[in-house]
Amino acid sequence: MRPLRTDLSIFEQFEFEHAPVGVKFLFTRPDGVERIEGTMPLCQMIVEAQKRKKPFYMAPENEDCFGTAALGMEDMPTFAEAGLIGEKFEIYQERRANERIYQHVPSLARGTTNYAAFAALEVLDFEPDLLILMTTPSQAEIVFRALSYTTGEVWESKKTIVLSCAWLYVYPYQTGKVNYMVTGMSFGSKAKEVFPEGKILISIPWDKIPVIVSSLGEMKWALPSYTDGREEFYQRKARVLDESAREAENV
Repeated sequence: MRPLRTDLSIFEQFEFEHAPVGVKFLFTRPDGVERIEGTMPLCQMIVEAQKRKKPFYMAPENEDCFGTAALGMEDMPTFAEAGLIGEKFEIYQERRANERIYQHVPSLARGTTNYAAFAALEVLDFEPDLLILMTTPSQAEIVFRALSYTTGEVWESKKTIVLSCAWLYVYPYQTGKVNYMVTGMSFGSKAKEVFPEGKILISIPWDKIPVIVSSLGEMKWALPSYTDGREEFYQRKARVLDESAREAENV
């Protein structure tokens, strides 16, 4: 794994309750990193990384849900693709509704990822493919404002109620788009009580990390319009509209 060279220290200024986690997808087994013991769902490995004081990696035998299928480590069982599971859990009215999602759920090509490494920000020593944040809505607003500060990029949330791990891990990795979801709205992680409810999970792919870091270092985190109160905002709005109208008259 390539050593960490990107300065991610600016994320420490958020004072997140739950540490950011770096994720790396690997074809070969990483050197100098311990493999996690036991089994757990792929989503829970974020929480596990937040608890640990050193990086770890997982292999297919360490995952006990369908995360390995999303990562292309194993084939998705035919009965799952047929929609039988969602109907039996009463998530979907009929299997046809569950079956339809497989036209959209992303997955990595079979056999291209055989391992995945995880590390909390304070012990992250490799360049991550994804940086996953667990934030409050106000913290998430700052992160996404940093994403669009210089680019104007549209904020996006994309997921299905099942296989949310595919949208958290695979979708940003494949598309280069930052994705987010609200904890408590995903079947598996909700049933297994993986995350505290009402947090914003943000998954940042490697090529967007420098964009967000740079913007966070330049922009105002606390906008005056957020801190001055309702009445002052309306006064500020009137001034801004008036100034803009006067500028337009000089065109």
